[in-house]
Amino acid sequence: MIRISSILITILCLLLGSYSLKSQATLIGGVDFPQGEVSFADSVHSFTPNISGGEPGDIFLGADNALGIPDFAGESCLTQADCTFVSLGSGGSIVLQFVDNLLTGSDSSALDLWIFEIGGDIEDTFVDISVDAVNWLSVGAVGGSTSGIDIDSFGFDSSFVFSYVRLTDDSSKDAQSGTTVGADIDAVGAITTVRAVDVPSPSVTGLLIVTVLLLLGMRKRI
Repeated sequence: MIRISSILITILCLLLGSYSLKSQATLIGGVDFPQGEVSFADSVHSFTPNISGGEPGDIFLGADNALGIPDFAGESCLTQADCTFVSLGSGGSIVLQFVDNLLTGSDSSALDLWIFEIGGDIEDTFVDISVDAVNWLSVGAVGGSTSGIDIDSFGFDSSFVFSYVRLTDDSSKDAQSGTTVGADIDAVGAITTVRAVDVPSPSVTGLLIVTVLLLLGMRKRI
């Protein structure tokens, strides 16, 4: 019984270990995210591009390309599926949602929110955050490329949690035309974040339950 139990316990530890590894900090896009890939926006709430004269082109209007980790590597786009970013158009906007994690302040001057904007033109973007995607709070603007924001400096410490980020291209600056006119958003990530559901995934939970049942069953038979 001791030998069988030790084997099952080892399996249990391996399963728990595999889950804990997924929660470790990861360097992504040159920035250290404490929660790894879970830190990035998961869903598009709304997308309102400003299209003028056919620009930006349709292949650059895949809103889902702003989700997940930053993955632009300088590639050319032939279709929306080929692109790893979305162009907002001059004055256009996109609202992204954090589903499995929530943005919060850090109670310090550390940067809490990162915007990954790509392309040859560095384009300014206004940034707003919200609890419900109805009432919006401004946290200033970013100047393009990879830029971070300290939301504590706007009065939002760790007692605040936000699900939504709205990015709006600053139409008063930068180019006003071009196939990818407007800010080109690759990803949005929360450095300071709390997990919405801080439990193992269903598949891991199921394996843990099976392991425990096997352990109990073998004890009864032996």
